[in-house]
Amino acid sequence: MKKMNLEEYKGVYVFAQQVDNQLSSIAFELIGKGKDLAADLGTEVTAILVGSGVKDLADELAAYGADKVIVVDDPELKDYRTEPYTHAVASVIEKYKPEIVLVGATAIGRDLGPRVSARVKTGLTADCTVLEIGDFPLNPIPGKEQKHNQLLMTRPAFGGNTIATIACPDNRPQMATVRPGVMQKREKVEGAKAVVEEFNPGFTPDNKYVEILDVVKSVVDTVDIMDAKILVSGGRGVGSPENFKLLEDLADAIGGTVSCSRAVVDSGWKPRDLQVGQTGKTVRPNVYFAIGISGAIQHVAGMEESDIIIAINKDETAPIFDVADYGIVGDLNKIVPMLTEQIKAVVKK
Repeated sequence: MKKMNLEEYKGVYVFAQQVDNQLSSIAFELIGKGKDLAADLGTEVTAILVGSGVKDLADELAAYGADKVIVVDDPELKDYRTEPYTHAVASVIEKYKPEIVLVGATAIGRDLGPRVSARVKTGLTADCTVLEIGDFPLNPIPGKEQKHNQLLMTRPAFGGNTIATIACPDNRPQMATVRPGVMQKREKVEGAKAVVEEFNPGFTPDNKYVEILDVVKSVVDTVDIMDAKILVSGGRGVGSPENFKLLEDLADAIGGTVSCSRAVVDSGWKPRDLQVGQTGKTVRPNVYFAIGISGAIQHVAGMEESDIIIAINKDETAPIFDVADYGIVGDLNKIVPMLTEQIKAVVKK
């Protein structure tokens, strides 16, 4: 196999996910991170925008920091389907030769990322929590070349019990998926313009193009916990689904939203879209109440960026107290109603 000329590959590229011609928040988060990486490499951030009739979304990508937008616009790309989207993104990579490609670890990105990386014969690090530019190996090894300006991709490994830093030193692009909510988008700059380039590799439907018979949208009347400013989160220690009423009362009093840990979802007490943690959603509210949550590393990974963390747990050795700004050791059945009453009294004033 011919060895890649790594010098040919330049720039940080971000897959800008859109659904129904609306950009997903993850696109802006990845551009934000991409700008940091591009600054370290002295290069630019390019968004790959794939869809049908989506050209007018380019300005919004520019407003969040994209220097350039490559638009792949074709009727075959109206709805997400694995094969035409893979063909679109892989063709962009083959033509423009980016050094780094970032994809959101959404339902779409988890399907698209591995398929694209296989198509362009490179590696993919999934579910990254930290991305930075540095040397690889991290510490020099006698007799082995230490390469500089590598993308160092950090992710939880072995069920979240350890953290692994991975690089892709011999292939390009260096590809990573990042879960929504982990990276921070930049402030929007109104009126910003990006260089827009249209590219269409041609789409010929074949037996790998699935046919979409029907799209059924789930209707949820809950707030997306990733957007909530105050979260009242319960774990197995809450004791029962009925007992979540205590947390709902507190959330109502303080204007917050109820969320939960994985144990609660696994027990069938709450739906998965309310789960915080490594296998749930990453949240960064202003205030996070961790009630009856022990604080396993997998849960903490999803909420440690919260501005203020308040833990209530009867076990004083619970690891949640290591990350909490305020901790109360005691019975949540007594403490939560008292807290709710106090907050109601203050709000009334």
